[in-house]
Amino acid sequence: MTLAGIQFTHILDFMIMMPLGPQFRALFGISDAQFGLLVSAYTLAAGASGLLASTYVDRFGRKKLLLTLYVLFGVATLACGLAPSYVLLMAARVAAGLFGGVLSALCQTIVADTIPFERRGRAMSVVMTSFSVSTVAGVPLGLFLAAHFSWHAPFFGIAALSGVLVVMAALTMPRLDHHLQGVRPSTWSGLSQVLADRNHQKAFALTALMMSAGFTVVPYITLYMTANAGLRAEDIPYIYLCGGVVTLFSARWFGRATDRLGKVRTFRWLALGAVVPMVGVTLVGGLPLAAILVVTTLMFMFMSGRMIPGMAIITSAAEPRLRGTFMTLNASVQAAGMGIAAFVGGQLISRDPQGLVRNYWQAALVGALASCAAVWLAPRLTLHGATAAPAKS
Repeated sequence: MTLAGIQFTHILDFMIMMPLGPQFRALFGISDAQFGLLVSAYTLAAGASGLLASTYVDRFGRKKLLLTLYVLFGVATLACGLAPSYVLLMAARVAAGLFGGVLSALCQTIVADTIPFERRGRAMSVVMTSFSVSTVAGVPLGLFLAAHFSWHAPFFGIAALSGVLVVMAALTMPRLDHHLQGVRPSTWSGLSQVLADRNHQKAFALTALMMSAGFTVVPYITLYMTANAGLRAEDIPYIYLCGGVVTLFSARWFGRATDRLGKVRTFRWLALGAVVPMVGVTLVGGLPLAAILVVTTLMFMFMSGRMIPGMAIITSAAEPRLRGTFMTLNASVQAAGMGIAAFVGGQLISRDPQGLVRNYWQAALVGALASCAAVWLAPRLTLHGATAAPAKS
């Protein structure tokens, strides 16, 4: 549960930027593309830090490294709340991404190191519920703080919560340094082995496609809903609240289905199921709030749900002795995929003279194609620890 809490703050730190888009646009006088860059800066920095971390992550105890990076993440998030300008906020977001991206990889590595293959889907569902909790409680609370105090308040809250979780992790987590025992490859030898492995390359490609499938659309939901769908700023939290409540329950069910029905099979149906509401979100202008909430809730449910079997597949594709290096490199791919997808989405959409968002459906089409490509690729990975035919597990 401590890992879920760490994931919660990391995810919330990224997600809180998206519904605050209209405030940042008005406050700093920036365009939609500049706001997209502000969102992308976090993920692109996380990708760069993952590349650096891949050279040292397997040479330190998991707990010690996790605590060090988490403290630095909290400091960077505090700097986001103190930033007085767009440029300084951008710099603080880059710093938060540098530490936050590696945290996500470490949490997933610890799960894969400690949980057997047969129960990994359920374990991933527990960690992935951090997304649901962040949407149920974190984002609405962050928006409440921003509305009643200032946009600085959510970042102060995340930084304070990170401080509490650092203490909890230090007191409750075991040492987690068993991977340091025995003969280990040198830094560059381990890195080259990870990159040269064909199965790892397929896993990296799957990660990139999974991230691209959602983040051409998700960062711009608030902009579209307020400009085209006629929602008021106070209606936006309901989108995240409803989506989060449903996924809080569906994540556990999808986790059990992942272990019972098979990881690839479950991923296939959830990834394909996500396409319809993802495209639908870009076409709900003119519908009543209740109908909009149905579409957005289905999108959140399927988009978060596919990550459970997806991450179980990816962590199982790694060579166990090289899993830390693999997962930090994978975090880089994950962050780069989100950042590039958000940037592409920002370039595709535009505003007409009346301020309406145009071509949002094109961003969804790019995401839909990426999701279909991920479905095609997933069965082609070999999964370590599977008792049956690995690629079909």
